[in-house]
Amino acid sequence: MTDSILPSPHADAAGAPRCFALIPCAGSGSRAGTAQPKQYQPVAGQPMVRHTLAAFAAVPRLARGLVVVAPGDAFLPLDEDFFAVVPCGGASRAESVFNGLAALLAGGAQAEDWVLVHDAARCLVTPAQIDALIDACLGDAVGGLLALPLPDTLKVAEAGRVASTLDRADKWLAQTPQMFRIGALRQALQVAAPSGFAGITDEASAMEAAGAKPLLVRGSAQNFKVTYPEDFALADAVLRSRHA
Repeated sequence: MTDSILPSPHADAAGAPRCFALIPCAGSGSRAGTAQPKQYQPVAGQPMVRHTLAAFAAVPRLARGLVVVAPGDAFLPLDEDFFAVVPCGGASRAESVFNGLAALLAGGAQAEDWVLVHDAARCLVTPAQIDALIDACLGDAVGGLLALPLPDTLKVAEAGRVASTLDRADKWLAQTPQMFRIGALRQALQVAAPSGFAGITDEASAMEAAGAKPLLVRGSAQNFKVTYPEDFALADAVLRSRHA
């Protein structure tokens, strides 16, 4: 990574911490049942990742974006205007994010700058939702994430049968983007790196392991992660309805 990711197409106030987007895009999407990585599967006429990138590129407060792809992945060109594409994806999502943070720092981002990490497969995120997270987190000491209060009854299973029911009153479904200081998130992931990032399922979990308490910012039920084959049809319908 070189200084080419800076300066950005979206200017920021002099001396103020900037906000960067980081999109891990190196997964295989094995649960989706597609012949290619699911982030490249067409949805509403475009590869799914294109919808994701377009939402972030439409947010003026973001300085620049970084897409982390697997080594040898040439689906996206190296220069995506607002986004730089780097082939430093790892064996897990956490490793890809860890490597992406290093690329941001090597390219001129600072430890006190913010990073918004977002799943490439959450292609229904909107600029308004991204802006809402930035609004909530810019003045926060830790940062936070989009999330939804759990709407359904939550069961604990044993051998395929219900063992108990959990109180859902304080349960939230984590979404992305998740917004933290680049340096703090990098340090939190560094601690987990020797174990292969065991137990780190998202950026918030890494920050929690470091003793932080991320802010929960209410998201949208439409900001779901396309994971299973039936999710593609739902995402396609939502995207087409927005442009009807």
